[in-house]
Parts: sequence; structure tokens; C-alpha cells
Amino acid sequence: MSRFRVDLRSDTVSTPSSAMRRAMADAEVGDAWYGDDPTVNRLQDRAAELTGTEAALYVATGTMANQIGLRLHAPRGGHLVAAEERAHVATVEMATSAVLAGIAYRTGTDSPKGYVTADLARRLLEPDEYFDVEVVDLLAVENTAGGYGGTILPAEELRKVRQVATDAGVPIHLDGARIWNAVAATGLDVTEWTSQVDTMMFCFSKGLGAPIGSVVCGPAEMIREARRLWILYGGAWRQAGIMAAAGLVALETGRERLAEDNARARRLADAVAEMLPGTVDRDLVETNMVFVHTEAVGIDPLEAIERIGALGVGAVPVPGAVRMVTHVDVDDDGIALAIDAWRAVAADAVKEP
Repeated sequence: MSRFRVDLRSDTVSTPSSAMRRAMADAEVGDAWYGDDPTVNRLQDRAAELTGTEAALYVATGTMANQIGLRLHAPRGGHLVAAEERAHVATVEMATSAVLAGIAYRTGTDSPKGYVTADLARRLLEPDEYFDVEVVDLLAVENTAGGYGGTILPAEELRKVRQVATDAGVPIHLDGARIWNAVAATGLDVTEWTSQVDTMMFCFSKGLGAPIGSVVCGPAEMIREARRLWILYGGAWRQAGIMAAAGLVALETGRERLAEDNARARRLADAVAEMLPGTVDRDLVETNMVFVHTEAVGIDPLEAIERIGALGVGAVPVPGAVRMVTHVDVDDDGIALAIDAWRAVAADAVKEP
């Protein structure tokens, strides 16, 4: 149980619903290593169906899903994966990529919302002028862009990026950890994004509210190789249907309520922006994250986190800001409590010289 009355540290802190717990208790299971856990197989088939891909592989974590997806396309040492400079794979997962697959990154930025544009893709995929060869094996894109506060990669921009990548002969992997929040915010079908990439992943344990798990989706032959990498990385598990059952409930019930999370994040962002002008860029609040740049009003982010934490509100630091993430366990009363906590911070900021 969280020590906070409202825990906004991440959407990964949510707890499984009663329906998920019942499904987990009643799950039909087998040995997932051998491919005969029927609940895991149903979850994989459903994930592939929804994303418009041929096959899927259920794995324990988002990092594992991304790392398998990356290595499918970038197996050679001395080559690069191109990504936006704050992309999760190129920051939080950078050392993991280096250790597991010898992957290094070529990064850059272009859009203030942190998504890969066609112009950025073109620059990142240019041949190396010294070696006079193509050194980028893969272009990684992210939706939503967590390093920028959950901003959305526009589907129309991804189509342009796809053309650039196709011209360069480079595949695309989509880190879609929170892609269902983007679906909820735009009203578009997820295939508007997945149809433009070669492989993708998404998490059950973030906005969808399941307790564990992510999935890698792509062509059937690539997912066969993904299974080999999954075993190589020590990810093969046994009666995983117990967890997969919660994932199935999450897929069927979690997607429809993500608009509520997005709306509550907007409400929180608007309130903090009014109380502490200059701390929240409301244009970047598109899904379920709020970044508060407290240094704009002379408050260190760690100090702000401590202050709201003492009032029962959990948050985490990101470079130069405080991050809050709404999720299934945060209701309207929780948002009101968080707003009250920030009101106390704002009052103290006014008193300080």
C-alpha cells in the first residue's frame, strides 16, 4: 500500500481491480516457456489483433519489451539506433542497451513536444561522413513522449517519418508504453501509429492498470526471434497466465477510461498553472502527465516534492521539474487533494522573500 493519500509518482503504482484479481485467481495456466499457457496465448493474440500486427510476445517489463524490439533490428556491434534525445530507450534504457546488445545511440531534437519529426529523422539517418556507409540500423520513436510530459506523436508526422526511414532503408521500432493514452486523447485507432512501424511495444502496467507485463508486437517471424531473445535474457516464465489474466481485463476495460486520467491531469495542470504562473507549460499536457517547473518561482523541485509529500501527495523529480502522473487509482477527490497541497506550496512561495 502506498504511503501517500494520492500517489502521483507514476501510473505504475496503481493496484489491480477486483475484476483483475478474480481473473487472476481463476486463470487457466500452462507453461509459457513451452508456449502452452492458454491465457498468455489469448493475451498475445488479442494484443496482436488490436495493434494490427501478426504476432505478439508477453514479457515482464517495458524495458524488456523495448530491448527485445531494439535488438531484433540492431544486432550488429558498432552500429547505432537513432532516437529523440530524451527518448526512454536513449536515456533510462541506454546502459541496458549497451550491456545487452552493444547498442549505442545517435540522438537529436527538433520538436518542442519531443517527438521525432521527418526533418529530425532525415538528419539522424544520414550516412557517416568518415566511414561513408549507413551506420544507423534502426529508428526508435516514442508515443507518448514521457520525457516531455506525455506529449503525443502525431500520426500524420509519423507517416512522414516512415517515408524518410523507408527511403533510407531503416526500420522503425515504436516505444508505445503509454500509446493507449494517446489513443484516448486523439480518438484515433491505434493502427494509425502501428501501421507505420515495423515493431512496437506497449505496457499493461501503466495506464491500463494491470499489475505487471508488457508486450512486443510485430511480424510473426520477428516474434519467433523475439521469443529466442526473451529466453536469452532470462525472461521466459512458467504459469504466467496468472498475470496475463489481469492483462486481458486491462485491455478490455482499461482503454475506455483513459480519457478520465487525461482530463484529471489537465485539471491539475490548470490549477497549478494558475497558482504558480510560469511553472506549467499547458501546451505539453496532452495525456496523463503534469510537469511543474518549480524553479521558475524559486523553489527547488526536491523541496516541492518534500512539501507536497508531507501533505500526502506523491510525486517524483525529473530534470528541472516535478512530475505527476494520473492513473486509475486517482479520482476527483485525489486531484482536489493534490491541488490543495500545491496551494500550500504556492502560499509559502508568496511568503518567502
